[in-house]
Amino acid sequence: MQVKGVVSDDVTIVCVLSACTDLGALELGKWLESYVERKKIPKSVELCNALIDMFAKCGDVDKALELFRQMSFRTIVSWTSVIVGLAMHGRGLEAVSLFDMMIEQRVAPDDVAFIGVLSACSHSGLVNKGHYYFNSMEKNFSIVPKIEHYGCMVDLLSRAGLVKEALEFVQKMPINPNQIIWRSIITACHARGEFKLGESISKKLIRSEPMQESNYVLLSNIYAKLLRWEKKTKVREMMDLKGMKKIPGSTMIELNNEMYEFVAGDKSHNQSKQIYEMMDEMGREIKRAGYVPTTSQVLLDIDEEDKEDALYRHSEKIAIAFSLLNTPPGTPIRLVKNLRVCEDCHSATKFISKVYNREIVVRDRNRFHHFKNGVCSCKDFW
Repeated sequence: MQVKGVVSDDVTIVCVLSACTDLGALELGKWLESYVERKKIPKSVELCNALIDMFAKCGDVDKALELFRQMSFRTIVSWTSVIVGLAMHGRGLEAVSLFDMMIEQRVAPDDVAFIGVLSACSHSGLVNKGHYYFNSMEKNFSIVPKIEHYGCMVDLLSRAGLVKEALEFVQKMPINPNQIIWRSIITACHARGEFKLGESISKKLIRSEPMQESNYVLLSNIYAKLLRWEKKTKVREMMDLKGMKKIPGSTMIELNNEMYEFVAGDKSHNQSKQIYEMMDEMGREIKRAGYVPTTSQVLLDIDEEDKEDALYRHSEKIAIAFSLLNTPPGTPIRLVKNLRVCEDCHSATKFISKVYNREIVVRDRNRFHHFKNGVCSCKDFW
């Protein structure tokens, strides 16, 4: 369209913004916003909502808030987009405050808005607030909770380490829990040392969903944590027999309006030599600053040195090294990770942000992490 000289309308821009959101392409999203201004394209409510969603999900939630406040007319989608955005960035108190403001302005929340505020409570550890909003759904707004709302509550309790409370909540649910809910509890069991319970639930999930690879991965992770390498190997062999493979971790980064993707141990980039030299430097510098590799995250029966090497090759570390090589000192680094950030990469990134004086923003499968001066916005709660 650009080559042909055709001026886009608001509908086209909304579609392209959606693609930017999926990719985490913030710079392209910013260009689209400036294009709208230059071409004087009318800012419909739908276009404003798409811009808010794009900025929030691409890492600039403050810009999303700014656009939201500039809107003269807001729909429930406008409110929900910014509430969900704040939740993803760990700014739960702001999300809750905005939800309360929405109620005060007599904007009736829908079931999606409640998913947003419950998610905000979950990502910020606001257990009591979460219970309050969940109980108010039917009582104050005649909204019958759906499986997604129950899932948010189980996730809230699980993330807060309240494994037994989460299990009791599931047992009292008036609808059958889905597999996502059970996986939340298994993940909490793994994190909180409730391995026997996690093993039991994982085995039940495998029986009910024998072709779902994530069930096997969860059980394998539990056995690795317990150093039961023989059982872990058997689980992996079961996956191989069924033709299953664990989803490989990958990290994307936008640079000069181009998207680059790295996988663990990636050496396909033409700067690989320099990238790995930078990774060596990063490793030395952050160890001097106090970083200790979390080798328990490596699910292999190998010695400590080999475990450190396996951690060293994770995709986000490669992407960070690539960014340090190709961006000016002091500028932010923004990454998109397809899986949950592991404990070791989370710890290492905190040290990298301090040693190299960079703000590093990571969007993983669950939320955003803002690393700055050795601290993460999630407060190590993810």
